Amino acid sequence: MTTCLITDLGLVSYADASSLQQRLAAARKSGLIDDVFLLCEHPHVITLGRNANRQNLLASEHVLRQKAVELHATNRGGDVTYHGPGQIIGYPILNLAAIKRDVGWYVRTLEEAMIRASADFGATAYRVPGKTGIWVQAGASEEKLAAIGVHISRWVTSHGFAYNVSTDLRYFDLIVPCGIADRKATSLEKLLRRSVPLEEVKLRLTRHLTDLFSLTPSPTSSRQLLRTLDRSEQAVHSL
Repeated sequence: MTTCLITDLGLVSYADASSLQQRLAAARKSGLIDDVFLLCEHPHVITLGRNANRQNLLASEHVLRQKAVELHATNRGGDVTYHGPGQIIGYPILNLAAIKRDVGWYVRTLEEAMIRASADFGATAYRVPGKTGIWVQAGASEEKLAAIGVHISRWVTSHGFAYNVSTDLRYFDLIVPCGIADRKATSLEKLLRRSVPLEEVKLRLTRHLTDLFSLTPSPTSSRQLLRTLDRSEQAVHSL
């Protein structure tokens, strides 16, 4: 089984996380590091995917500034989404060439990891045909518990998923989440009507993700990860 470095970055800006992903993906393409799974939270931020419709951003720049919400364009797939505290962000940097060269399968596997983690806490989540992410029943319709937006280059993945645990759902009113106007976002705590330790959810997500991708988890501090990355980049520059 391939080793996967598991690193929890804690609360980190979207820009810093994106920069780190780019460095890790480049090193992974060169075979200089193992697969990596980053976990983190972001301060309030709205991101626009490659196919984003700006009309799905409902708030003006003035309102975003008032609410201290950053706005970033990204190279992930998908439309517009929100990230914030209480939401677990997962960024797998995986070499799919060594696992399975199938983008659809990769996205479905991310969904499956989150569906299984939800079940661990007693929440029934599922897929909705034609809509990426995972959903839960809300009356006669569905609400979105987690979103997915990925980027794959030379079979190395980046970006990933956003799983709502204790997220302040009012921030989703600033956008049309993922461009789907008739569906709302929800959170694990709203579903369960109780508090849920964020660290426990991270552990469950990590376990299911590494099991489904047949990876051996190797917990690695952010300092250790950066040291490994620096060494790999120095090795390239010395060639």
